[in-house]
Amino acid sequence: MTRADLPLRDTVALVTGGGSGIGLGCARRFAADGAHVLIAGRSADRLRGAVAELEKDAANGARIAYAVTDVTDEDQVRAAVARAAELGPLRAVVASAGGNSTMGPLTSIDTAKWRETVELNLTGTMLVLKHTARLMAAAGGGSFVAISSIASSTTHRWFGAYGVSKAGIDHLVRLAADELGASGVRVNSILPGLVATEMVDAVTRGGPVLDDYLECTPLGRVGRADDIAALAAFLVGPESTWITGQNINVDGGHHLRRGPDFRAFLEPVFGADGLRGIVAEGN
Repeated sequence: MTRADLPLRDTVALVTGGGSGIGLGCARRFAADGAHVLIAGRSADRLRGAVAELEKDAANGARIAYAVTDVTDEDQVRAAVARAAELGPLRAVVASAGGNSTMGPLTSIDTAKWRETVELNLTGTMLVLKHTARLMAAAGGGSFVAISSIASSTTHRWFGAYGVSKAGIDHLVRLAADELGASGVRVNSILPGLVATEMVDAVTRGGPVLDDYLECTPLGRVGRADDIAALAAFLVGPESTWITGQNINVDGGHHLRRGPDFRAFLEPVFGADGLRGIVAEGN
């Protein structure tokens, strides 16, 4: 591929959660497509390793940088956005930082961990949107992609705050798309199904939960970070300029069936009664 063929040539992109998993996959695709990329995350060591990896696959001339960032800290988000802007006018953003601390039945949920998960997934995405959209709107446009989850729209029993917070992201995307369209800023979300990353290694290495995921997935395989990155590259690229306010499933068709059954992991911890909402007295 020659430089003239690179669809993101000289685009400046910010990817949160860019040190691993889906975020790293998006950053790798953007850099290979010619973008200058800043990755943000909480671990300096992981980010440095990711930068070295990205530089191997980046197109000639693409610059790679990083910023240690907790997306729940507005000052750190503001600083990361300013650092990205040093590479040039910011045009592309992927908000991939996220996680879940609340696996288990709602009647046994740790309220502090519920708040922690909502803060990371939903408030963190909002803060990244708030500060990147300002720059993109002032510059005449850009594209913001939030990484949501199939759990936002298809019930995943015992996922606690995760699906709830991801559903909030999908609504945030639609709201932002409506508000920011007048400034040429497009806002969409991607809803991945089960993707092979470190976060879900306990599932993807095999067992009854993985078997159930595959049973619920028409295309019959686990996703790859590259599957998500391909859509993210399209959504920030030149061929999607009339697409905004969309929540798009990339899940092998899993959303057509039902959420996964995590009973094999959770019943030994909470008991069969606990999974149906019965809590022992005093707990």
